Amino acid sequence: MKLLSFTLLALVVAMQYPLWFGKASWLRVWQVDQEVVAARKNNLLLQNRNNKLEAEVNDLKQGLEAIEERARSDLGMIKEGEILFQIVKNAQPKISALDIAP
Repeated sequence: MKLLSFTLLALVVAMQYPLWFGKASWLRVWQVDQEVVAARKNNLLLQNRNNKLEAEVNDLKQGLEAIEERARSDLGMIKEGEILFQIVKNAQPKISALDIAP
């Protein structure tokens, strides 16, 4: 009777081994599930970025306002008849001849 019980216990353990430590174990399934969740998050971020880029491309194809905005901001262009005033602030004040006393 002891031999039969030991044999059955050994068979149960042998059948459970692949479930816990084998190639398709619970741990491996959990790891793959975590990888899938991370990949879905990454895909969502990339999809949002692609949607924004697609909207920008469509705007550039259809609207002249977007092209004008790009030309003004990126290339510094102005319209015909406009005057550009650029204010440059000096980092250091100028020293005049009156400031230097002998």
